[in-house]
Amino acid sequence: MERSSFHDLVPISAPRRASLATCAVPAAIIGLGALVDWASTSHPAAMPIWMPYDFSWFAWLGTWLFVWWYLRGVSLLPRSDRPHRWQQVSFVLGMVLIYAVLQTRYLYLAEHEFFLNRIQHVAMHHLGPFLVALGLARAPLRKGIPAPIARMIFSRAAQRLIAPIQQPFVASLLFVGFVAFWLIPGIHFRAMVSERLLWTMNWTMVLDGLLFWCLVLDPRPFPLARVSYGVRAAMAFAVIFPQIAIGALIVFSRHDIYPYYSICGRFLDSVSPLYDQLVGGMVIWIPPAMMSAIAVLLVINHLRLEEEKAPPPRDPRAARIAAMAANWTGRP
Repeated sequence: MERSSFHDLVPISAPRRASLATCAVPAAIIGLGALVDWASTSHPAAMPIWMPYDFSWFAWLGTWLFVWWYLRGVSLLPRSDRPHRWQQVSFVLGMVLIYAVLQTRYLYLAEHEFFLNRIQHVAMHHLGPFLVALGLARAPLRKGIPAPIARMIFSRAAQRLIAPIQQPFVASLLFVGFVAFWLIPGIHFRAMVSERLLWTMNWTMVLDGLLFWCLVLDPRPFPLARVSYGVRAAMAFAVIFPQIAIGALIVFSRHDIYPYYSICGRFLDSVSPLYDQLVGGMVIWIPPAMMSAIAVLLVINHLRLEEEKAPPPRDPRAARIAAMAANWTGRP
């Protein structure tokens, strides 16, 4: 029997290596997570500031598995269908940012200073999900997630489940409503003293932020996207003013409405309760409003790019209107 040559073995071994990586990387992530979980539980004082303060398997697997699946999906997509390099960086950066405010020593700081808590919420409800949505993750994740899990995540049943909360009015109401709900003084106090409620607060903010920004920043036209460009721009614009109002109410308050931080001890002794509250209110007021304005501009740009792909109109009247618009806007 003839011995196979090296070239005969390559087509067989390459898929095997890919299959091995598909299983080995998630196994390594799970194994490393078990090690970090043991270290943070058994030797918390020895953990550096960038390691988990309160280890969460949900946060660990939800970050690193999805980063791996995204990068794997990008490598499997045809080069013409891959997100741009900046979009890949945006996705990874957004996931790492959410992880950082939930699984590093920053979590401790956010539990002992109101304005740091607000920065945490902006990171996990606004900036982190915003960056993830810019990463155009749908196609890479479809390609990179193992088939059984992908079929479950992208199934019609799963789409029907999230469809009601991605209706424009409902999505906008939830986006602002969760911010307002967890800032009600009595509810905020209970959430901060209860570990279960604290994690419930944090994860509702993360998941709601992801659902909202992935809907608004979807570059595809309707009906590939759930709603039209105009509705998406209106959603991003509509959530500006309620958040400004919430921030203003806190900024102009003349008494300490969040006594939890005084009772449990502030990390910065030099910061007074009212000044802490003022800065926290500004964090609620300014960065989210700026991000919503940026989102409106991005949606308008998506519309512009889609219009430029469309063939020129055949109707002479429509062609003249298009020519006039081109002269007015300077677009070719």
